[in-house]
Amino acid sequence: MDWRAGAVNALREIKRVKLGHLPTPIDSLDRLSTRIDGYRIWVKRDDCTGLATGGNKTRKLEFLLADALAKKAEIVVTSGAIQSNHVRQVAAASARLGLGCVLALFDVVPDRTEFYGVVGNVLLDRLFGAEMRFFPELENPDFSLDAISSELIAEGKRPYLIPVGGSNGLGALAYATAFLEALEQFKALREPLHAIVVPSGSGGTVAGLLLGAILSGWPGKIIGVSVSDKNERAIEKVRRPQLEGAEFLNVPIEIVNQTAIFIDDRFIGPDYGIPTAECVRAIKLLASTEGLLLDPVYTGKAMAGLLALIDERYFGEDARNLLFWHTGGSVALHGYPEIVDWEQI
Repeated sequence: MDWRAGAVNALREIKRVKLGHLPTPIDSLDRLSTRIDGYRIWVKRDDCTGLATGGNKTRKLEFLLADALAKKAEIVVTSGAIQSNHVRQVAAASARLGLGCVLALFDVVPDRTEFYGVVGNVLLDRLFGAEMRFFPELENPDFSLDAISSELIAEGKRPYLIPVGGSNGLGALAYATAFLEALEQFKALREPLHAIVVPSGSGGTVAGLLLGAILSGWPGKIIGVSVSDKNERAIEKVRRPQLEGAEFLNVPIEIVNQTAIFIDDRFIGPDYGIPTAECVRAIKLLASTEGLLLDPVYTGKAMAGLLALIDERYFGEDARNLLFWHTGGSVALHGYPEIVDWEQI
């Protein structure tokens, strides 16, 4: 057995708890594609994973919370921005599994309206019964999680810490599985897959997709559109969980280190969570042509990136089928009502 076959077997044997509606569909965006000469655009609907309106973190939580249960954890602790999709899915999964949940929420997006802190993901977090602790933007997420964990341990509880975005090696492996799932779907469609574009924030989703590409020997390109960090930092965030996941599967580290990580950091705008004009145009375009909801933090910026790359002929003439990986998050639209009336759009 070669290392690829062994790694795929190891991936399949990882314990998981069922939380999502998987496999998620792949849809052809036909009306959008008619506007684009030479390309067919597809979407991987991980906004349809089912848990608490869906999203990409549900896949990661199937692996991470199986580990939490195996370790007899009683309470889950994680962190994110106030309108974090990740913490919303953690809160929902914890409720479903009968686990306590503490959320450290960071005020990292300036100049929001009064809606931002009470609707969308925040409202759902409260409904799921999570304990919510709010911190100013200068707080260190890892330090805050460690402090909360120490406090819970002192109270005699057994906490399980999940990093921002679930982006560690185990979380990334969920997206290695997801990549193999998508590849099988394209085989069933009898269509080649040439490139994938996906939002890149905490890095774990891109890391897992890259691992899946390594395991399958797929020759295409995966482009992460950064929503928060400039290129160098964004690549670091991807490489860390990629290496951790590879070690778990006994994938040769030299193979991983030789794999290029493509990050496009041109669509962040002023900062994380602040919509750009290109982002809002992409949201409105997909809503009006395909009835598909994107969000102003992740997928709107990533779709803006995909459309720009197409305009620039980045993918070349041999590439025809482009897959946009929808990571969910449309619940956050409720925290940004002002984007509907942007005069410049």
